[in-house]
Amino acid sequence: MSQGPIHKDNETSKSADINMRRLKYISLLTLTFQNAILGLSMRYSRTRSGDMFFEGTAVLMAEVAKLVTCAYLVYRSPDEGGKDIQKFAGILYKTIILNKLDTLKVCVPSFIYLIQNNLLYVAAEHLDVATYQITYQLKILTTAIFAVLILKRTLIKTQWFSLVILVFGVVLVQMSDSKETKTEGESREQNRLLGFSSALTACVLSGLAGIYFEKILKGSTVSVWMRNIQLSLLAIPLGIFVSFFKHSEGIREKGFFFGYDIFVFYLIMLNAMGGLLVAVVVKY
Repeated sequence: MSQGPIHKDNETSKSADINMRRLKYISLLTLTFQNAILGLSMRYSRTRSGDMFFEGTAVLMAEVAKLVTCAYLVYRSPDEGGKDIQKFAGILYKTIILNKLDTLKVCVPSFIYLIQNNLLYVAAEHLDVATYQITYQLKILTTAIFAVLILKRTLIKTQWFSLVILVFGVVLVQMSDSKETKTEGESREQNRLLGFSSALTACVLSGLAGIYFEKILKGSTVSVWMRNIQLSLLAIPLGIFVSFFKHSEGIREKGFFFGYDIFVFYLIMLNAMGGLLVAVVVKY
């Protein structure tokens, strides 16, 4: 008779492990798909005809969308908000205001992600889709380097060999693409050096922010969604500053939402979804 509860606990544990593995692979596949679609969408948004929106405002609105989504998830979570507005407010106050030092730690990836997202719009504007997508895969290399430096991880020879092939592939794409676009560069009004530099800087920032965020996320009991609320609350004031610093004249003349249409709102939601997916992948 005493075997019953133990057997039941084992079954529950196995079921939880299966669900965890399933969630891990689903989130990873979804993030991969989202990254591919985002690159194409960002490129299209910067090259299509019509009024051009201010990229700084789009990055800011993505943070607002992420904040609202995560706040709703925390509010509905039985372990945190529990659909009780007072409990939800108390959790926010305790996590964000009382734990000031913990909140300040999140400032670093928050600022880095904001700059990275602005740079990606610049890269998408000045690079063709293939070059942009392949160059941005260098974030795998920068993430691996920061994992070794910050988290003290060890990579096996196969992993290092794969990273070398990745770099070699990016170099080949850059060389072949530069030959092909010599004659059409002026018509597209692209600055390839600016685009490549922006993508490369975004890769470095992506690797640094990802590993730093992983260290924060796995080293504390604060939930993924609460961490994203902290990130967004810090990123929004910075985003307002960056938007008006970059586009102050245009915003004053044409308005904050100049150039916005259904596609831009879709792009904002896609970007926000990417931030949430990254957090889930890092956690699991």
